[in-house]
Amino acid sequence: MTRNTKAKISLLVCLIVGALFLIPGVMLAAGDEAAEVALDEGWLGLAYISAALAVGLACIASAFAVARIGSAGIGAMSENTELTGRVLIFLGLAEGIAIYGLIIAIMILNKL
Repeated sequence: MTRNTKAKISLLVCLIVGALFLIPGVMLAAGDEAAEVALDEGWLGLAYISAALAVGLACIASAFAVARIGSAGIGAMSENTELTGRVLIFLGLAEGIAIYGLIIAIMILNKL
């Protein structure tokens, strides 16, 4: 598979997952009345699925980023030990992705 094909596939997956996150979020953000009507129609399961996907995909993305940054950081620190602080900052930013997913899931579940 070429690099361009992989990029197109990953973009398509991101668009599909983004749509799954937006459906319950928009529905539940509309207000209490809209949320009650939507929950009566069986959208409760979709809200739970979107919260689980938010946490799960954010943790997978964070793990992928930490693995890439960690291995590159170890290589960079073996050549220049002054880069330790920068590598730790980048690792912290990568770990923050998982926290953002957890925050989104908590916001979705608070609307239920």
